[in-house]
Amino acid sequence: MSGKTCKQSKSMMQLSENTIRRERSAELFAEAKNYFPGGVNSPVRAFKSVSGPPIYVEKGDGCRITDADGNVFIDFCCSWGPLILGHNNARIREAVMEAVAQGISFGTPTRRGNAIGKLLLENNRFIEKIRFVTSGTEAVMSAVRLARGVTGKNKVIKFEGCYHGHLDSLLVKAGSGLATFGVSTSAGIPESFAKETIVLPLDDRDALERTLAEHSHDIACIIIEPIPANNGLLLQDRSFLQCLRLKCYKYGVLLIFDEVISGFRAGFEGAAGYYDVQPDIITYGKVIGGGMPVGAYAGSHEIMDHIAPEGNVYQAGTLAANPVAMAAGKAALDQLLEPGFYEKLEDKTRQFVQHIQDYCDQRSYQVHIPHIGSIFWIAFARERIIRADQIDPASMDKFKVLHHELLQRGVYLGPSGYEVGFVSAAHTEADLAEAAEKICAALDVVFIS
Repeated sequence: MSGKTCKQSKSMMQLSENTIRRERSAELFAEAKNYFPGGVNSPVRAFKSVSGPPIYVEKGDGCRITDADGNVFIDFCCSWGPLILGHNNARIREAVMEAVAQGISFGTPTRRGNAIGKLLLENNRFIEKIRFVTSGTEAVMSAVRLARGVTGKNKVIKFEGCYHGHLDSLLVKAGSGLATFGVSTSAGIPESFAKETIVLPLDDRDALERTLAEHSHDIACIIIEPIPANNGLLLQDRSFLQCLRLKCYKYGVLLIFDEVISGFRAGFEGAAGYYDVQPDIITYGKVIGGGMPVGAYAGSHEIMDHIAPEGNVYQAGTLAANPVAMAAGKAALDQLLEPGFYEKLEDKTRQFVQHIQDYCDQRSYQVHIPHIGSIFWIAFARERIIRADQIDPASMDKFKVLHHELLQRGVYLGPSGYEVGFVSAAHTEADLAEAAEKICAALDVVFIS
């Protein structure tokens, strides 16, 4: 795909009116406000940052979703990442149906749990034991507790711009100053909880060294998204991750990679494998469940043996390693291990991104599209962005226009300019060429109208 094939049409120079039907979605959203806070069960779904009522999806197949009004979209949200094989994958569907026919939950060990555990550990050099939970947030919560239990220390270092779920001690931002104790970003979090977290800028090695030198006696762990993908795509240099690894060794602190998004997206071994950096604990989610609610955390025998019933770090869950979720995850991961899977997916993503980037470069649009594996982000800036404070808040106005224009053209991105997009194996080259043309046309409206 070449950026030169995008056609710039004068008919698209002015902001388009709403040309797709949204009446049924609007009715459903109005009804939902009677049942759920803000009408949704997760905040970003409310479309607060973009235009119109949220799209109510009725079904998905391959790389496309269909909403309640009958509109069809090429989907780059992919359920916020887990659908690396696309919607309604036949092998996952069949595995789920087979499992459901035998019972949906037992609260006991099952052979399906053994099967996916064996597959994961045999194909990932960076982990030796794994514990399943039911969400990415739960995985991170458990990993942090484990780090505290192993080290006997309390505090956590996180980085501004990295999101680790909605657990109290990590739902914080930096206070004033370079290296600060956390300040809550949500009501309902005691100040004492937030004060157990130290927030640092990404890629500030001096601040990292000073903080560890001063506080390492009470720092249990450093947690980072090795591929930060919850506040834009803030790709870090490998040397920074290596620096974290060395500093953790030096100061007796555990290193946690939060790979809820990057795990199985940047490769089967995730960012740990991509950068060849060994963390002490890794958290997983999204892809690992094939679209079902699954999370996990993993590490060495030595660390994981601290978890009950072997050790004294307690963590439990009735639906952990649920047989239906394990069946879905196993069916998904089997496909990811097929020869050439990641190479093909990364190549498609690169061509897709280059198509759009070339078009923007030719017209001097202020757009940069960082990407890694099958993850991409449309940033309204020319320079590389590696820290959250480098994102211009005003650029979200441009994203609002882009999102609106793409809906009119049948392309769906997550409804926030801070969210990344995902390419799936179900996106064909023709699908991606069509989507790229439509994104180029939508960007014309953003920059010319």
